[in-house]
Amino acid sequence: MTKRKTSVIEPLRIADARHGVRHVFVRDLTLSASIGVYPHEHQSPQRVRINLDLGVRETGTPLEDNLDNVVCYEAIIVRVRSVVADGHVCLVETLAERVASLCLQDPRVLSVRVRVEKLDVFEDAHSVGVEIERFSPLDR
Repeated sequence: MTKRKTSVIEPLRIADARHGVRHVFVRDLTLSASIGVYPHEHQSPQRVRINLDLGVRETGTPLEDNLDNVVCYEAIIVRVRSVVADGHVCLVETLAERVASLCLQDPRVLSVRVRVEKLDVFEDAHSVGVEIERFSPLDR
């Protein structure tokens, strides 16, 4: 009898002490967004869920329990809310790219993984969407 392989999503390995990388994340941020290509999607907002994983360079500066010495997830959430509220977007891919770009504006952010899911599209699917990964320019 052969053992069946199961499909398992591997956990992200972002934090890395040897390379001085911290993992900052936002889980299951659910917002109302004007998103979609179809006419009915232009008429009323729909729920989206956004998940973020950031690889953040540890600068070597002592944390000193000071918010200014870290990438603040609250500030990221405020900015993501602003991007979502900025007007209609046709594609989840476009929204994901905009969110990735805003995260990479902080020079300490080395990488970002963004997942955007539309939650109420299909009755028989929990969600549909896209996940992207982007890296900061190498010249920082």
